[in-house]
Amino acid sequence: MKNKGLIISGFVIIMIAISCGQEERTGLQFSEQGRDVPQFLSENAYQHIQAQVDLGPRVPNSAAHREAIQMFNSHFREHAGNRSVYIQSFQTVVYGDTLNMYNLIASFGADFSDRILLAAHWDSRPRAEEDPADPDSPILGADDGGSGVGVLMELARIFSENELPIGVDIILFDGEDYGMTSDLDNYFLGSRYWGNNPPVPGYSPRFGILLDMVGGVNAVFPKEGYSMQFAPNLVNEIWSIAAEFGYDQLFLDERGGMISDDHIIVERLTGIPMINIIHHRVGVTGNVDFPPYWHTHNDNMEIIDKEVLQAVGDVLLELIYNRIPS
Repeated sequence: MKNKGLIISGFVIIMIAISCGQEERTGLQFSEQGRDVPQFLSENAYQHIQAQVDLGPRVPNSAAHREAIQMFNSHFREHAGNRSVYIQSFQTVVYGDTLNMYNLIASFGADFSDRILLAAHWDSRPRAEEDPADPDSPILGADDGGSGVGVLMELARIFSENELPIGVDIILFDGEDYGMTSDLDNYFLGSRYWGNNPPVPGYSPRFGILLDMVGGVNAVFPKEGYSMQFAPNLVNEIWSIAAEFGYDQLFLDERGGMISDDHIIVERLTGIPMINIIHHRVGVTGNVDFPPYWHTHNDNMEIIDKEVLQAVGDVLLELIYNRIPS
C-alpha cells in the first residue's frame, strides 16, 4: 500500500459461463440464511504469510517474486483445480525498468453465475522510505501484502472443502506498491492491467472486497471512505457481523480515511462496487495514519497477530456462507 493522502481455454470457458446471465447486478442486500459456516484457521493463514516472508521481498523482477507466483499458482491449483486458475502475465515499464508482472485469478463454485470477488496485492514494497535507518532497501511486507494473501490462501482451502452458496473469484494483484511516494500513476499496476484487460469481458460480480494490511498487531479497521461511497450496505453488513462476533474493537463503527488502493481502480475501470478492509486511523486533523511499521523494515513476522487474522477470516466466512441471499 498506498499513499497517505490453468489452462487458459478452460478458465475462459468457466468465466464466460459464470459471467453470462448476470446482465444487471443484484442489489447489495443481506440477511441471515441459516447456513452452516466453516471454521477459519488463523494458524494456516499465519503459515502462508511466513512462507511468503521466507522468500524475501517480493519485488517485481526479483527471484523471490518469481518464486512467490509459482507458490501461489501451485496452492490455488491444488484447491481450485487446474481449469479454474489463470495467471495473467504482463509487462510494464516503470522508472526505466521493464517489469515482468503476474496477476493470479482463481475461481471457486464455477457452476454459479452469481459471483463475488475477493482480492489482495501480493507484491511487497521495493523501498522502505519510512525507515530512517535503511530507506532504500525493499521490505518483507508481512502485513502490507502478505497478510491479505495469507487470508485468501486459507479461504481457498475452505472453499475447496465446503460447498459454497455463491461463486467466489480470488484475484492476487501484482505491483500495487511499486510507485515512489505520491506517484500514484505507478501504484496499482496489476489492478490497472486487469481492469483494462479483463480476461472475460463483462465480468460482473455482485461486489468485491479488498484485503490490505489485515494481520498486524493493534490493527483497527474503520469504514474506509471510498468504500462507503462504492458499497455502503456491504461495509455496514461486514461491520455489523464483526460487532455480533465481538470484534467491534477491531472493526470500528466510525468513518475512516479515503485511501488510494486497488479497490478504486477496480471500481473506476469496471464498475464493480468494491470495498477495502485496511488497517489505518484518522488523526485529529483528518490525516490518515498507517501503523508505525508501515513501509519500514519492521513489517515482518513479529508484527503479525493471529487473533486479527482470525477475526477477519471469521467475519468474511459468515458473510459469504450465511448472509448473502440466493
